[in-house]
Amino acid sequence: MLFPTTLVGSYPQPEWLIDRARLAGRLPPRVRAKELWRIPEAHLLDAQDDATLLAIRAQEDAGLDIVTDGEIRRESYSNRFATALDGIDLDNPGSAIDRSGHPNPVPRISGAIRRRHAVEVEDMKFLRRHTKKLTKITVPGPFTMTQQAQNDFYETEEEAAMDYAAAVNEEIRDLFAAGADYVQIDEPYMQARPVKARQYGLKALNRALEGITGTTIVHICFGYAAIIHERPSGYSFLPELADCTCRQISIETAQSSLDCSVLTKLPGKQILLGTIDLSDMNVETPETVAARIRRALPFVTPQDILVATDCGMKYLPREVANGKMRSMVEGAAIVRNELASGTV
Repeated sequence: MLFPTTLVGSYPQPEWLIDRARLAGRLPPRVRAKELWRIPEAHLLDAQDDATLLAIRAQEDAGLDIVTDGEIRRESYSNRFATALDGIDLDNPGSAIDRSGHPNPVPRISGAIRRRHAVEVEDMKFLRRHTKKLTKITVPGPFTMTQQAQNDFYETEEEAAMDYAAAVNEEIRDLFAAGADYVQIDEPYMQARPVKARQYGLKALNRALEGITGTTIVHICFGYAAIIHERPSGYSFLPELADCTCRQISIETAQSSLDCSVLTKLPGKQILLGTIDLSDMNVETPETVAARIRRALPFVTPQDILVATDCGMKYLPREVANGKMRSMVEGAAIVRNELASGTV
């Protein structure tokens, strides 16, 4: 089917599960932030399961073709995995400048980074059990985790990134074995820090993908619209991903009004085309989504376009997120029908 629809990853967690005002009033957690959860720890896993079911059903009800777990069990897209690794001192966090320009507590690397156990595999199995749709799950990328850590062990950041990459590679293998149809690596800091990304980021990313045969995606964006309010009009690091071994690239185009001609620099890649503006609390009309899809058609064949949100929906009210998902599905259908009838 042309233009299959999906989320980048996250769906809004319900207010009864997590303190959404507290979540929105701070930078995204890089270390653990257990104080955000409203449910006592003895019942938290059951509550997260229930909220994950709500996220799955909301995506199915909206008509999405590829369903995620909504990242419901995570305090942020990256910290659940990044704080589960050997070599991280959880009791004595470090500090690093976030892409917003502010210092944020981060994992402190005190030893060799190793994956001691699967982190998201049970999440993937739960998703697989509860939907008949195609499934996707996300993992943080090695370059981004390196930028979100204080390195007190390795001689260079590149060495740290390569060990992060090995850990991500092991996780991805297990996620596909657990039934994932797609696994996405989130690498927003490649856009935020392009000089370092060119130095060693792509090398680390390809190490994370080494030997993987399932369909993989790399997501690169300008950051959560709820946190980063100024959007550049173009990417500082994107054509370089043509040399990444992933099958698909996930980009945002709605919030930044991206000039889609840059997509010609990603030959051979399928594009997860971000068509939902997460900075706008108004729900787009399906025609607005359709227009955003049409902008890409001169530069990418329809068969290579998947329709997605610009970034995670974590910070949106649920009713807004649900409306935006429905518009995304209906907008994709408009352009699909136009192509079938030869009117576009």
